[in-house]
Amino acid sequence: MEFKPKLIEKYSKLIDFNEYKKYAEKFVRKSFRVNTLKAKINEVKNRLFDFNLSQVLWCNEGFYINSDKRDIGNTEEHSLGEIFIQTSVSMLPPQLLELKKSDIVLDVSASPGGKTTHCAQLMKNKGLIIANDLTQDRIRPLTINLQRCSVLNTIVTKMDGRNLTGIYNKILLDAPCSGSGMIRGPTALSIRTLKEWNPIAIERYARLQKQLILHAYSLLKEKGTLIYSTCSLEPEENEEVINHLLEKTDAKLEKIDLLKSKTPYLRIWPQDYDTEGFFIAKIKKI
Repeated sequence: MEFKPKLIEKYSKLIDFNEYKKYAEKFVRKSFRVNTLKAKINEVKNRLFDFNLSQVLWCNEGFYINSDKRDIGNTEEHSLGEIFIQTSVSMLPPQLLELKKSDIVLDVSASPGGKTTHCAQLMKNKGLIIANDLTQDRIRPLTINLQRCSVLNTIVTKMDGRNLTGIYNKILLDAPCSGSGMIRGPTALSIRTLKEWNPIAIERYARLQKQLILHAYSLLKEKGTLIYSTCSLEPEENEEVINHLLEKTDAKLEKIDLLKSKTPYLRIWPQDYDTEGFFIAKIKKI
């Protein structure tokens, strides 16, 4: 795996690059979430015993696969929608929304539906979720996964997130990003991400993210919660986007009480918990 000199220089100022590189070059542990709308956690665990499961620290329904047997996507449990295969860090945002059955939720960039289906199960299929995405190619897997997981409280919309309307008390903005946190092991995705990594593209994403977060915040009800997340490790797409929102609005950044730390936002590097890289912030409208 070839890391560009500018990436090495940038990341070396943020963390121990050699430690980061060691994990970036390793395949990430495969993980899944039990869909409690269709199955009980212990029953699924017992049926998938051969996969040598271990608990995801921050998600009761989440499990890592620790065996050489990794074809979890071929199981009956997956086909029936009893489990959803997703990275462990992507299980964080729905939980930080502190969802209730009465909530009206907007998922701005919802495809392929991991976080949407997670929200639905936390809401026990009550309330309302608007699951939006930009193109038909992204809407297709979203709708398939919603149906597979027996989600009943969700309406799918197709439009630019900057044009959405309505008032919501919970909003999830898992923003389009450079995906630099997804560099784990010599996969086709990792190699392409490394090859395409460049400061110009990152700035372009950051401009879009700032527009999206400002608009999403304008749709938030008073005392509502907005979760902003990316699978990027770039400060321009994360801290700088949050700071832009704080400067332009009356938004309040809430501390995240998770993983034995109370921080104004959570930045996870691959070497921290042997996961993909991730960023998440919790915002309140006062």
